[in-house]
Amino acid sequence: MPDLTLLFIALGALAFNFITGFHDAANAIATSVLTRALSIPLAILMAAGLNLAGGLAHQAVARTIGKGIVKPEFITPQIILAGLLGAIFWNLFT
Repeated sequence: MPDLTLLFIALGALAFNFITGFHDAANAIATSVLTRALSIPLAILMAAGLNLAGGLAHQAVARTIGKGIVKPEFITPQIILAGLLGAIFWNLFT
């Protein structure tokens, strides 16, 4: 039987990505849509495409954390799950 913690981490990561998307999308495209610089569909397509490109192009945060800020022996699946749940809560709260 697979470890349930890892299953919850995978589901939490998917939920976090979805929630972050709708949380940040409004901020990213609101000005250009309200000023009528872009149509709503074009603004959404641009935001989605550029967010995807940015996520694939840069790993600066992961590299920084991997250079000694966080000691790998302290990172457990439970810590990762707690971080994901905290981030999801904060996105929904704000």
